Amino acid sequence: MKLFVPERLRCVDARRLSDLLNQKKWLYSIAVNTRDMDLRYIRRLFSYDAWANREVVNALCKLDAPPARSLRFLAHILSAERLWLERLRHETQTHPVWPEFNLARCEPELEEIARLWKTYLGSIREQDLFRPLTYKNTKGENWTSEVQDILMHVILHSAYHRGQIAADMRAAGFSPPNTDLIHGVRQGLVDQVP
Repeated sequence: MKLFVPERLRCVDARRLSDLLNQKKWLYSIAVNTRDMDLRYIRRLFSYDAWANREVVNALCKLDAPPARSLRFLAHILSAERLWLERLRHETQTHPVWPEFNLARCEPELEEIARLWKTYLGSIREQDLFRPLTYKNTKGENWTSEVQDILMHVILHSAYHRGQIAADMRAAGFSPPNTDLIHGVRQGLVDQVP
């Protein structure tokens, strides 16, 4: 095997070159290990997600007339979470991306999707996180993504829209629930996943 040594390193002695190469391997391993998600932590994030979605539903249930826009965002969160799960499980899409759910429909949908995610995440192994998944998006375009990237997208997408719900509730004169991850963890409201 021939080792390519860049021009700027050719004057470096062999020992120093070995140190630099080992450092590069170490830095590479850090980059790879921080990029890859841990299945236990992903399960914990989905526990957080289910708790935060329940907080939103509970807050909206306490209002005589929940803001329509908040309800629309909530329905979208639940539908999008189901859509991604259906893609991961190679199933047909159940709901439109922006469904017209009322609050009474959101409550059981939330519980079912939380249960389905828990079952799915309990059925996969660490190495499944790196598996590529090819799917069609709602525009009919083909894409391929790693499972870990899809899972992180689901969490971030839902948190983004919960932020929109909080802003919408404030604009309507209501106090939104605190659905911050750190709040849920500090209060012991997010399940510790074994």
